[in-house]
Amino acid sequence: MEQLQWLGVIRHGQSTGNVIAQDAETGGLEAIDIPERDADVPLSGTGREQAEAVGSWLSGLGSAERPQVAIVSPYLRTRQTAELALAGTGIPAVVDERLRDRELGVLDLLTARGVQARLPEEYARRARHGKFYYRPPGGESWADVLLRLRALLRELRQDHPGGRVLLFGHEATVLLVRYLAESLSEAELMEVAHATSVANCSISTWRRGDDVLRPELFNSVAHLHQEGAPPTKQEEVNAEPV
Repeated sequence: MEQLQWLGVIRHGQSTGNVIAQDAETGGLEAIDIPERDADVPLSGTGREQAEAVGSWLSGLGSAERPQVAIVSPYLRTRQTAELALAGTGIPAVVDERLRDRELGVLDLLTARGVQARLPEEYARRARHGKFYYRPPGGESWADVLLRLRALLRELRQDHPGGRVLLFGHEATVLLVRYLAESLSEAELMEVAHATSVANCSISTWRRGDDVLRPELFNSVAHLHQEGAPPTKQEEVNAEPV
């Protein structure tokens, strides 16, 4: 099967949920008081600035370099990021639910402290199984998310052979697309995850060379600095052992 010529993935801009969750984690709280369901959390003002900076980066690409299509997570913060970033570029966007964020099940809206205090058995179970395979009740493991990403990328290769595709997703999306694009092992992925806090509206890209995708950028925020948009980072809520 022919490879894509170019693949990019952008994490959504800072959301109001990112701000609330970070405050809860640093404040030592057990619960995160986000009023919306996860799919309906919007961008913050800073997140909108970051998305517009991505738009400036896209507008600066030549016609031979610009993505031919964008695939977007259905979550509001991701759709808002794509809408702002793609405005005026002429790049068509398609929403695909397989790019949605990882579902946390019973861990949803709990901080790391909250999981340990309220669900000690789950805290111990995820420590035993690790981030890659641990599946919280009602939620997904990283391996589960990979199943839907594999299916999506297979379809993209079929529908856009030799094409240029840009994804708008979430923190886990960025790390797991790298796992797939570079054929990493579980251990290699965990090493990257341990060392990396994926920035909001960061850009990660791979280009075809010698019939495989080779990395160009990873977690780059140079475009944010260039446009004067503040970079922000927040590690995955309920951070798990890596």
